[in-house]
Amino acid sequence: MQRKALPFPIGRLELTFLMASLMALNALAIDIMLPGLGFMSDDFALPSVNDRQWVITSYIYGMAIGSILHGSLADRFGRKPVLLVCTLIYVAFAIFCAFAWDYQLLLIGRFVQGLAASAMGVLVNSIIRDRYEGDEMARSMSTIMMVFMIVPITAPLLGQMVLLVAPWNGIFVVLAAAGLAAFLWVLFRLPETLHPDDKTPIHPKAIGSAWYQVIFNRNSFGHVLASGLMMAPLFAYIASAQQIFFDIFDAGDIFVFVFALNAAAMSLGNFANSRIVMRFGARRVSQSALICFILVSIIHFILAMTGGINIWTFSALLVPSMAMVGLTGANFSSIAMQPFGKIAGVASSFQNFARSTLSAVIGASIGLQFDGTVRPIAIGFLVCGIASLALIFWAEEGRLFRRVQIGVTRDALAKIDSL
Repeated sequence: MQRKALPFPIGRLELTFLMASLMALNALAIDIMLPGLGFMSDDFALPSVNDRQWVITSYIYGMAIGSILHGSLADRFGRKPVLLVCTLIYVAFAIFCAFAWDYQLLLIGRFVQGLAASAMGVLVNSIIRDRYEGDEMARSMSTIMMVFMIVPITAPLLGQMVLLVAPWNGIFVVLAAAGLAAFLWVLFRLPETLHPDDKTPIHPKAIGSAWYQVIFNRNSFGHVLASGLMMAPLFAYIASAQQIFFDIFDAGDIFVFVFALNAAAMSLGNFANSRIVMRFGARRVSQSALICFILVSIIHFILAMTGGINIWTFSALLVPSMAMVGLTGANFSSIAMQPFGKIAGVASSFQNFARSTLSAVIGASIGLQFDGTVRPIAIGFLVCGIASLALIFWAEEGRLFRRVQIGVTRDALAKIDSL
């Protein structure tokens, strides 16, 4: 007997912008901070220039750890209630950070804000998986990412504009306002996408079974780990970007514009992906982009190690690198999520946890190696790119550039379920 479909009163365009706005809360909470890191360092009299990176890193760690929680809750209670609660927590701790009088308190507030904000990434994946599958899901995620990238493009400039009229605390007031707007949009417009028949109890055995399926699906988990490695150097770059442009290149006056150019390149990559993924398939597009990423990283590495890099070559090399990240991210995520329709919430949650933890730990390690040169970043980009390709080769059992039909993935999942 075919079950009745859930009513879905909002159109695809509004869903795209709503999902992009939810994801943008994370990007805003990171990128809007960058112009203010130096002021925070001065106000709190931080002993090391690298200590300012923890404003970014503590938030990313919170996102990583929080990812493990929200999927199970969303599979039990639905996507919408979890989104509403987490968005309110995001707003509350943005206000908390605005009034933090101690650096440790600020970092605690950022960590908790990241815990709540991780629901955005987890549940956007789950909601889109509830609605679409296969290459159609990859196209939808790419469109969402393309719209979402407007925020990383403009966030540093917005942060700099806030600093013209207010101290760094005002940045957190902007975050609270953005979170409140997202809360109201979800409250009044987003329908529940989880079918009542797919609700699962919060039970250790059920969660453990779902995690088992995620971990032991070789193809899926390989793509999760590969995407984590691709995000690691990006996080390292974001955390140390203010130091790179201000301290190494003495180019603080063009920082927000170069950063916007990098984000625009990622957006262009996502736009291109949304146009070509249905024709060529998520695997062919993402694997080709990954190889291009490695080739650009080799050039970056050689120039960085030989001292032949300046603000212009550094910025020029980042543009294709970011575009390739845009071409891999949505595709890796959609491939990893494909087998897990009925457990999309807990699967997305665990995948985000694994992806974010890996990228946070490695990204923080790269960023904290900042030594007044761009060598740590260049090395990080190259090593992570090669390791990501190795994981994809393992996940695909050496068969790159193939196009897998949806039924093939479901057959693979059926084999796991029968164990």
